[in-house]
Amino acid sequence: MTDTEFRIAERRIGRDHPPFLIAEMSGNHNQSLDRALAIVEAAAHAGAHALKLQTYTADTMTLDLDTAEFHVEHPLWGGQSLYALYQQAYTPWEWHQPIFERAREWGMLAFSTPFDESAVDFLEELEVPAYKIASFENTDLPLIRRVAATGKPMIISTGMATVAELDESVRAARAAGCRDLVLLKCTSTYPATPEHTHLRTLPHLRELFGCEVGLSDHTMGLGAAVASVALGATVIEKHFTLDRADAGVDSAFSLEPAEFAQLRVEIERAWAALGTVSYGPSTAEKNSLVFRRSLYVIRDVSAGEALTPYNLRAIRPGLGLAPKYLDTALGRKVVRDIARGTPLSWDMFL
Repeated sequence: MTDTEFRIAERRIGRDHPPFLIAEMSGNHNQSLDRALAIVEAAAHAGAHALKLQTYTADTMTLDLDTAEFHVEHPLWGGQSLYALYQQAYTPWEWHQPIFERAREWGMLAFSTPFDESAVDFLEELEVPAYKIASFENTDLPLIRRVAATGKPMIISTGMATVAELDESVRAARAAGCRDLVLLKCTSTYPATPEHTHLRTLPHLRELFGCEVGLSDHTMGLGAAVASVALGATVIEKHFTLDRADAGVDSAFSLEPAEFAQLRVEIERAWAALGTVSYGPSTAEKNSLVFRRSLYVIRDVSAGEALTPYNLRAIRPGLGLAPKYLDTALGRKVVRDIARGTPLSWDMFL
């Protein structure tokens, strides 16, 4: 067990365990509780370890204004006010309990991202096992302190944050009682491109802040998430939807169930492949040693006859002397008759 390893409920988080895979519902429920519950079940079938919501209302996020600074300019969400966007995207608070209960019925953990202190108070009533801080809130130190004071594990997305800002956030969290922390490398563009993902930051984050690290991935496909495992990611979050064709505020960069299921398979394969520093034949490889080349007599040789390229060659299988001894053996005389197909050994020649 590493120093930074911890549990979220009964799930261990750390490099000695397969990555913790979170399905982010966000607003992909399209304001339908039935669809939200269907997303829960689909995420469970796809292999998610946890389902995550976002807990806010339009009023806790912004003001009901449509002036320039309160207007969205984005290819996915443009043409409306921030207030209208959040009204469309938010998960009604009365839905949280049935969604969390359905997740638990299907064997998943369930928690949320609070966006203000009232959301933390509400989620505490629902006894969530952990909290996520979104990239856009990672400089909201009062919110971080409030979450840390719960004593529950905290996952913070690092999108846009400088090292100095992250240092402030981590110090605030630690001082307020956070013991179990994960920092998620995140690129706060929607969708994000691989070129802007910078996964090499992961080991640097771990070294700087002495905590678990992972990826909040807004790229298309699976490549970035799978690659992150090789760089130490122990938590991976991906947005999840039933079908991108159904639209939804985040559907364009969300995975569908079959894709998410493949992600679960591939990140666990990547984690298993990491292993340890290892040289020489593994236990699994020992039976393959016989298929190396070795020195074999390839034509019948009589006692007293010299070994030459005509009657001695490196071939498979590997039961004779290693090929590196070919020059040593050539020109030597054999001490007895040797039949074609005999592996060469030291006692056969002078």
